[in-house]
Amino acid sequence: MADANVLRLQDDLICSICLETLTDPVSIPCGHNFCMKCISESWNHSSVCRCPQCRETFTPRPSLSRNTLLNEVIEKIKQMGPLLSQSYARPEDVECDACTGKKFRAVQSCLTCLASYCKIHLQPHCEGAAFKDHKLIAPDRNLQQKRCSKHHKCLEIFCKKDQMCICLLCVVTDHNTHEMVEVEKEREEKQKQLRSTILEIQTKLQERNKKLEEIKQAVEKTEIYADKELEESEKTFTELILRAEEILKNVKELITVQKNREVEKAARVREHLEKEIEELKRKNAELAELSETDDNIHFLQTFPSTSVLPGDEESLRFTVITDVSFGNLRKGLSCLKEHLEGISKMEIEKISRSGSEVLAPILQPSTPQSRDEFLQYSCPLTLDPSTAHRELHLSEGDRKARRGPVTRYRDHPDRFDCWPLVLCREALEDRHFYWEVEWTGDWIDIGVTYKGICRKGTSLDCGLGYNDKSWSLFCSDSRYSVRHNKIETVIPAHHSPRIGVYLDHPSGCLSFYSVSGTMTLLHTFKASFTEPLYPGFWVTDSLTICQTISEQHLPRVTS
Repeated sequence: MADANVLRLQDDLICSICLETLTDPVSIPCGHNFCMKCISESWNHSSVCRCPQCRETFTPRPSLSRNTLLNEVIEKIKQMGPLLSQSYARPEDVECDACTGKKFRAVQSCLTCLASYCKIHLQPHCEGAAFKDHKLIAPDRNLQQKRCSKHHKCLEIFCKKDQMCICLLCVVTDHNTHEMVEVEKEREEKQKQLRSTILEIQTKLQERNKKLEEIKQAVEKTEIYADKELEESEKTFTELILRAEEILKNVKELITVQKNREVEKAARVREHLEKEIEELKRKNAELAELSETDDNIHFLQTFPSTSVLPGDEESLRFTVITDVSFGNLRKGLSCLKEHLEGISKMEIEKISRSGSEVLAPILQPSTPQSRDEFLQYSCPLTLDPSTAHRELHLSEGDRKARRGPVTRYRDHPDRFDCWPLVLCREALEDRHFYWEVEWTGDWIDIGVTYKGICRKGTSLDCGLGYNDKSWSLFCSDSRYSVRHNKIETVIPAHHSPRIGVYLDHPSGCLSFYSVSGTMTLLHTFKASFTEPLYPGFWVTDSLTICQTISEQHLPRVTS
């Protein structure tokens, strides 16, 4: 009680100008108190002497002298203990929930009380036997997130089956048959996975930085060699007569086009590598920050969405031809100089082909021919709850969607509000991707779409394949078809509950496969993809995005 009285008295000894404890206190005629420096500066910058609190004006300007008695009171309070060493909460600080009026900064939060306390109000937790079992943590402004929304109890247990934090009442009501551990033990397990993930990211960063440096050096050499060949070719052609001008023009264009082709290809791969490096750096920083947090609940709730790594090694296999040599070309030009009259159009084409072969790209990824090759392009996908229709319930780490009663999803501009559709979070572009899905129900639509697909209203324009922004495969027990821009084509196929999808974004190829004992090509779309693509599904019963792991028995691809 005495501490509380001192705190209230301390609030009364605050200068309303600087909001700090009074220094050299003075009393003005209206009875209000201020620091001598504060009130003097306030009146010095104003033509009217007015009280900052009650706004009463004084004429003439009152003389100011220190209030000795008030100053002695302040000094005595400072000697009573560490109360004045406390600081008031700033906007970025966590406030004490027990303070009244102006609040002090909290020094710790209690997970049992779900409240934060300053030094004074924390004393009962440190000294009282009734609070000895309360769990104290660093100040946390999000304590309500650590309370069970159903039972309003502290979250202390982690359910391994549902991958969520629960309270002790949840243990006996909804999860009594599930495998459960304390949140601290689950944190330790996830921490080990996190360390492994961080090491993997660092390895990928090293590989990509090394490949990026190789490409930069290769481009520099390519430009040097190509420029040298241009110079040599120009010297040779300057000796020719006017009848060789057209030939000179053709050869210069040939060299320039081939050089630019290699440089542009390298630039595209370099840009992609730079994007991967930035994403890996961002992911590494995010995971490093997550690994350091003391907040177990935040760690476990954030871990599933942060531990997924971008996966595609294709860019590391790209190689730029650096030895751009035109020795054969120069020999041909020497012959051209000696026998200009006898050179025919066929000979010029032969020289052109020689130059083209030198600068031809060495990496042109072909369509995979076995499931093992497809799995090299496997990409981890997760369903986006912000897009899911209200009848679709997501589970298993947002990899499964099941249709059921309407749920209370929050309103979101990306949500499909009429048809039971859902898109994936991941945007796919510039590379090759492969994923597999299993489905149940009367039928399903599996496809990809640009982000700008319509999502609101009852029009079928919101459906996959019913617009120029999406491509889809329709599957049912008795009928299979493909659609794009409302044009539907029936295809012959047997019922398959597992569908594989292969996307070659740079080449504009989208292929669907039936995956069972063998892989059977159902259909391939040819298009010019101008934007990132998002996998999407129209679900009538359930859909699961499979975790594609290489199997011992790998079926061959048939068409």
